[in-house]
Amino acid sequence: MSGPQCSENPPTLTPSSGGRHMEQLGGLNAYVVGSQDSKLAILLLSDIFGYEAPNFRKLADKVAAAGFYAVVPDYFNGDPFAPGNPDRPFMVWLKDHGTDKGFEDTKPIIQALESKGISKIGAAGFCWGRYVVVELAKCELIQAAVLVHPAFVTPDDIKGVKVPIAVLGAEIDRMSPPELLKQFEEVLAAKSEVDGLVKIYPKTSHGWTIRYKVEDGAAAMEAHSDMIQWFVKFVKHETTSHLQ
Repeated sequence: MSGPQCSENPPTLTPSSGGRHMEQLGGLNAYVVGSQDSKLAILLLSDIFGYEAPNFRKLADKVAAAGFYAVVPDYFNGDPFAPGNPDRPFMVWLKDHGTDKGFEDTKPIIQALESKGISKIGAAGFCWGRYVVVELAKCELIQAAVLVHPAFVTPDDIKGVKVPIAVLGAEIDRMSPPELLKQFEEVLAAKSEVDGLVKIYPKTSHGWTIRYKVEDGAAAMEAHSDMIQWFVKFVKHETTSHLQ
C-alpha cells in the first residue's frame, strides 16, 4: 500500500459532503445513508484518504439508492493520510492505522448493525480496506464481498474466502497488476463452492473508482454499477449466478 499509486490524486476531503447523517456505530463515527428500516447493509471501507472523500460518499449514496443501508466508518478516527505532511510519512501513519486493527474495529460495527435488525451484510474494500473485507469473507462475517483496486491481496487470500467475492481491478495497477488478477480468477474458477468474479477495466489506474475527475468518470460509474449488482445478487436476492 506504500506505492505511489495509492496516494496519487488525493481528494479534497469535505466533512459536509453527502447527506451529512452521522452516527456512532461500534465505537466509530460513520457516514450512514439509506432507510433505517432496511434489513440489508453494505459496509464501504475506504482507501487511505478516509471517509470524508466526496466521491466515496457519493458512492455510498448510490448504494443506498439501490435499497441498502450504506455505512462508511471512519476507521482513521479523524486522521486520514495526508501526503503533504512531512512529519507523518506513510509508514509512520500506518503504524496507527493498520489493517489488522481495522478488522477488529469492524466486529463491533457488525454487532451494532445486527442489533438494529440488519440480517445480511455485504462489504466492499478499496485499497486499504481490502484486507478487512478479505478477513471478513474468510470468517463468513459478511454475506458478500467486493475488492476494488486492492493492494497486497494474494492468491492464498482469495483461496480462503468463503462468500461470493468480486474483484474489480485496473488495467494499469502496480499494486494488483492484471497478471495477479488472472491468478485470482484461476483460484476462484477452482472454488466451485464460492461464486466469484474478476473484472479488469481497460485504461484505468489504481484508485480510479473513487479518485476520478467528473469528466473522466465513465469507467468509475461502470465499476460502481457492477459492485452494486454484485450486492443485489448476493445480499438482496442470494442468487448463485455470476455477474454477466
